[in-house]
Amino acid sequence: MSEGSLGKTKTPLYSMFDVVFKVIGWGCAAILIGAFLWMMASLIAKGGGRLTAEFFSGEPTNFGRSGGIGTVLISTGLVLGICLCLSLPLGILTAAWLSETVLQRRRLRFCITRSLDLLAAVPSIVFGLFGMVFFCQTLQMGFSILSGGLTLALMILPIVVTTVYAAFESIPSYIRLNSTALGLSKTTTLWRLLLPAAAPGVMVGTVLGVSRAIAETAALIFTSGYVTRMPESVFDSGRTMSVHIYDLAVNVSGGESSAAATALVLMAVLFSFNLVAAGISRFYYNDSAAV
Repeated sequence: MSEGSLGKTKTPLYSMFDVVFKVIGWGCAAILIGAFLWMMASLIAKGGGRLTAEFFSGEPTNFGRSGGIGTVLISTGLVLGICLCLSLPLGILTAAWLSETVLQRRRLRFCITRSLDLLAAVPSIVFGLFGMVFFCQTLQMGFSILSGGLTLALMILPIVVTTVYAAFESIPSYIRLNSTALGLSKTTTLWRLLLPAAAPGVMVGTVLGVSRAIAETAALIFTSGYVTRMPESVFDSGRTMSVHIYDLAVNVSGGESSAAATALVLMAVLFSFNLVAAGISRFYYNDSAAV
């Protein structure tokens, strides 16, 4: 049998596999999109009517069944602000140190990266217990927004470091070589060339970290508490949106509509953050490409 006849006999088989895999791929995508739309439709049906101006500015009343989530939003913003202010700079600097400094020490780099993978897999409730013992009791911060933010920073730090480190590792080596040939210092190379090139990875790490932090419940129950009043400082206790949703859904009878409305706000915040991160990443990519 000639080579041409073999190709002709295999072509229909390959076409059949292409069709099968295409159908499977579209089917999986349809299932995921359908599940997301069903979830959003359910939340809108239960809590869409609660989304008013008073809901965003008011304070929860009647154990959260009525009122709004104004104080909850402020507490959530403070916790996330503390978390990001600590985890992002430390995560980016650690990833840069791993990628640009610990090049010849393979065993050290292996131990650090494996430790980060292990920390990323630790359940959040373990971080919550650690935060309660270390921040709340040992450092005597009590149940506070500061304790919750620091605990979340430790929890998402492995995710940020691992993602940003992978971004640095994916940068072509000729950029570093050309920078060295031009006599640029390592600091200049890092801030002017490597960091803009790794900006998409930094944004991915930020989004992944925020997505886990903003939806975290177990760690914050043990550190920031349940209080719904307006926080006067970061040393006051505060309730985040995820804790508010959990409390309404589990402990408060008749709080389903408020829980669904808060969940919609949480989804909107995550979606907005993803859009902002994508825009910043695109800006850095275009800027580095122009240079």
